[in-house]
Formats: sequence, structure tokens, C-alpha cells
Amino acid sequence: MNQPDIPPVLVTGATGRIGGVVIDQLLDAGVPVRALTHRSEAAVTLPAKVEVFTGDLTVPESLDPALSGTGAVFLVWTAPPQTAAAVVERMAAQVRRVVFLSSPHQTPHPFFQQPNPMSAMHADIERLIAATGLESTIIRPGMLASNSLAWWAPAIRAGEAVRWPYGAAETAPVDDRDVAAVAARTLYQDGHVGGGYVLTGPESLTQAAQVSVIGDALGRRIAFEEMTPDEFRNLSKGTAPSSVVDMLLAAWSAAVGQPAYATTAVADILGTAPRTLRQWAADHTTAFTESSNGSEGS
Repeated sequence: MNQPDIPPVLVTGATGRIGGVVIDQLLDAGVPVRALTHRSEAAVTLPAKVEVFTGDLTVPESLDPALSGTGAVFLVWTAPPQTAAAVVERMAAQVRRVVFLSSPHQTPHPFFQQPNPMSAMHADIERLIAATGLESTIIRPGMLASNSLAWWAPAIRAGEAVRWPYGAAETAPVDDRDVAAVAARTLYQDGHVGGGYVLTGPESLTQAAQVSVIGDALGRRIAFEEMTPDEFRNLSKGTAPSSVVDMLLAAWSAAVGQPAYATTAVADILGTAPRTLRQWAADHTTAFTESSNGSEGS
């Protein structure tokens, strides 16, 4: 039951895969929730209890109504970096606490040490947050299990082999639901101020093995065929910036031949083991059999 003395939490990226689950987790814990969306029509996808505000990270003053009276913010940065300083400044003036969805750019593992424009932006936003004195927690998910929806689901739905570079590269995919659960817990539970949590799944798996796990969940074998880096670059033209493609290829190349970086942070914070990729795949079989694109909202 909501208590009148609990200030609401504002969730940005509210219609995305992680933001949506954060909202559900907060409501289950009795925390009042506000959602920030770009478009008011997006509100139809949100629970009725959520107070919806329209706003845009590229227009910092548009956030003021949503921030007024808010106790904490779950910040998912979905815009170019130019307005980050102004947004963080407005948050610091009106709220006490922020949980920021960042990336593991400080992690001493070759997979996370490649030049990465997204990680550079995350590092800058972290510095901006630290400079304000906001009570903050940084959530750093590694490779998300849901990436396979965009990467491999189209071929799997078509009954084709998955062609991909660096099949021997190992990662420890983390379930989006575990990331969201950790974010929600750190938004309403004491003891996490100043924390920086790298979130991973429990097991190191090659990319080829991950495709096999998805095949097991579907009850059929999915062939995996190695693609060259140049083929991947050509395939990705027009769908992803070349800097992101180069970063992914460098990261996968660096990850070949060594176990993925894995942490116990999910279990430490939630008190339950992180979901395995096998569990994630079993819960998402329809995404690999029906015509959905697995795209992320914002």
C-alpha cells in the first residue's frame, strides 16, 4: 500500500524493457511512480497507478513538472550528450537521489576496455552526477540477454542459420529483469548510496553457445556460422554507427579465449541468484517464433 509520506520515484526510459520492469517492481514495493515519456500516447502501455509526464532530455526545462516533488530518479540516458549537464543540474536542484543506468567502462576486462562512445558519454554523466552531491547509485549492466532479440531473432524466426562474427567470444549475458530489479531495489532501499554495481549473468558462454541455448529453449538445433568482421561491417551499414560496430568487433575479438567477467552483484543485492540465459530464453520463446522485432522503447 502506498504511504503518503513516500515521495514518488521518476522513471525515465519508462516504456523501455528495463524501465518498464523498474516501474512494476517499485509499484509492488508500494512506492509511488512517475513516468517520463516523449509522447503522451505512450501512457497507454503503463500501469494505471503511474503518474505520466511528457518531457524530453534534450529540452531540460520540460522535465521540471515531473521533477517537482519527486524523491528519486531512475535515469536512463536516451539522448545526445549535449544537454546532460543541464538535466543533471535540474535534477540536483529538485531531487535527493538518482540511480543511473550506466555501463561497465571501469571494469578491468578486455571486453569492456575498447574505445566506446556510449561508455565515454556514461562516464561524463557519472562525473556530472558526482559533482552535484546528489545521493547516487550507478548500475552497470554487462551484455544484456535481450540483445539477442535484435541480433539473432530475425534469422531464427526465418529458420536460417545465425551468421555472426567471433562465435568463440565469451560473455555473461544478464537478464534485463535482474537489472531492473536491482535498479528498483537501490531506488527505495537504504544502503546503496555511492554504490557502483556491475551486473552480469551467472555464466560465461561463447556467442555460439548462446545461440545453442536459445535453440534448446525452442526445441530445435540452430546452426551457427562464423561471419568475418568485414561482412559484419557491411551488414551493419545503415543500422548502427560505424563507431559502435567497430567497438563491438574489438570487444568480441578481445573476449576470445578468456572467460567473461562475472559478478555476484545481482545475488548480493536481491538475495536470489541471477537468471541464467537458459531461463531467459525459456521465457522469451515467442520472440523467436513470432514476427516481433524486439525493439527497445524510450
